[in-house]
Amino acid sequence: MVFSRIDWIVFASMLMISLGINIYYFKRGNKNLASFFLGGRNLPWFVAGISMVATTFAADTPLAVTELVAENGIAGNWLWWNALAGGMLTTFFFAHLWRRAGVLTEAEFIEIRYSGRSAAFLRGFKAVYLGLFMNVLILGWVNLAMVSILQVFFGLTPLHALGAVGGAMLFTALYATLSGIVGIAVSDVFQFFVAMIACVILAVVVVNLPEIGGISGLRQHLEPTGALNFFPGVADLGSTGQGLMMLPLGSFFAFMAMQWWASWYPGAEPGGGGYVAQRMMSCRTEKDAFWATMTFNLFHFCVRPWPWIIVALSTLILYPELAAGERRLGFVMAMRDYLPVGLRGLLLTAFFGAYMSTVSTQLNWGSSYLVNDLFKRFARKKVNDRKCLVWARLTTLLLMGLSLAVTTQIQSIKQVWEFIFQCGAGLGLVLIMRWFWWRINAWSEISATLAPFLAYAYFQFHPEGILMKQIWGDGYTYVAVVLFTTFVWFLVTHFTKPTEAARLVDFYVKIRPAGWWTPVDKRLNRRMDRPPVVYLFVCWFGGVVMLYSLLLFMGKLFFGNWIEVLAYLDFFLAGFLILRIFLPKTEIFNEHWYEEGESQGDQAANQAVGYSSAGSGFF
Repeated sequence: MVFSRIDWIVFASMLMISLGINIYYFKRGNKNLASFFLGGRNLPWFVAGISMVATTFAADTPLAVTELVAENGIAGNWLWWNALAGGMLTTFFFAHLWRRAGVLTEAEFIEIRYSGRSAAFLRGFKAVYLGLFMNVLILGWVNLAMVSILQVFFGLTPLHALGAVGGAMLFTALYATLSGIVGIAVSDVFQFFVAMIACVILAVVVVNLPEIGGISGLRQHLEPTGALNFFPGVADLGSTGQGLMMLPLGSFFAFMAMQWWASWYPGAEPGGGGYVAQRMMSCRTEKDAFWATMTFNLFHFCVRPWPWIIVALSTLILYPELAAGERRLGFVMAMRDYLPVGLRGLLLTAFFGAYMSTVSTQLNWGSSYLVNDLFKRFARKKVNDRKCLVWARLTTLLLMGLSLAVTTQIQSIKQVWEFIFQCGAGLGLVLIMRWFWWRINAWSEISATLAPFLAYAYFQFHPEGILMKQIWGDGYTYVAVVLFTTFVWFLVTHFTKPTEAARLVDFYVKIRPAGWWTPVDKRLNRRMDRPPVVYLFVCWFGGVVMLYSLLLFMGKLFFGNWIEVLAYLDFFLAGFLILRIFLPKTEIFNEHWYEEGESQGDQAANQAVGYSSAGSGFF
């Protein structure tokens, strides 16, 4: 397929605007490491929130949704919709705490929470594990998705498509090294809105094709197959009884009951983490961190997916001949076959924008771990920020090269997803509890990180494990991995020493967390007053109800199910009312409690002077 001149103009304009933004913010992002990796902790909440959404909107995301819809209908999206509950948990319980921690990376947080050699080991291990190993896997599958898009769009060979992606990644890496996160975040906002406008246009064009016949035609074609079911269950077989799409109840149970709090997954870490934590730590204030995370959840779950879903449903009619492994490409084929000149360039521009926003963030985030938590932390001599900035740029280019090499070795994006999903099963609870239970130590987190790999290897390679996986299915296998991991880390926690007293006191005084910190309270001979934690739980419940209702309201509105539209609107208003009543009573928005907490923290800090030599024995 040949691009017209206007298509190329649209595409080049997006690249030049993205580059111009980063050149504009060059000076602001190069003052020190905090400026390069956190924007000087001065990002507005809207920029930080939309930047989070843009990062999770990679080139592979619409393709992944297309594949989920092709296999299990709309209900297949609960594979990731379940994470909304965890996202709202981060919003109310953790966003303000990440900003309050004042660290540069999530890995640095480890040594303000834990102590000793185990903490130092865990920090270095996570720098390599997340910043290098997991990061290049993520970049590898994002690159592979873009390779697939270019192959379908232009008919390129795999080698030529990989070369084009390599050029795009080099351009992205170079502009990402100019201004650091502040330029990346502002570029993300521009790229996200370009991508969303383009996807909405594609959905409108495709659904109104004569072959589809609008929303009414879509319903007529697909309702008998069960593809339009929002939840798993028995669908109407119609007269044919063929093509029924159902999400297995075991998988749905695993998603809704466990996955959102039990699993580590990029962008959906329980308790926050990764580039989501990076954006929260980049915000101006704790309130900004809260609003940024709320904005992320709103756009990520409620606004963004519906244009993709409508296009995905349309491809089931337009391309019924696609085999199971090729169904995700229906999205790109619809772009190629049905968009006119100009709009075709806009859609490809949207995909490149989504690709660039994800790659630039992943490169910057991974570099922050390797420089701050490996090079700077374990260097024999003290390293100044100027030298660290040089290493940050070199590390960005190194990650780019490694990810391109990994791209050539990945055969299936789905297999990489499954690997990361299974190898993070059970870690989530430790990442949550480390904020609220004094007894969690570095060995708890180390064991919870390693245990899922053992369970994964058993179900993947051992004959008995393979048989159990075939009998149970993925849903119940996942539950088994979570239970095994939880048992291991709880046992390890019980038989290892607690974090040193001085470190726990310092952490408690600085962060002022809720939960079980009784031994620390006794040591300080005081308990910090704070609003009842029940307010946060009520707000979390209200937020989950509000956003799930909005998600389903928009879907039912598109398909004209008016009775359900009104029902979900009522639930949305009920959730909003809960937040309107209880949110002002929480520590985040009650100025009295916030100022009182700071005052108590200062008093406790003065009282804690002299504890630095204390061991862990007083527990």
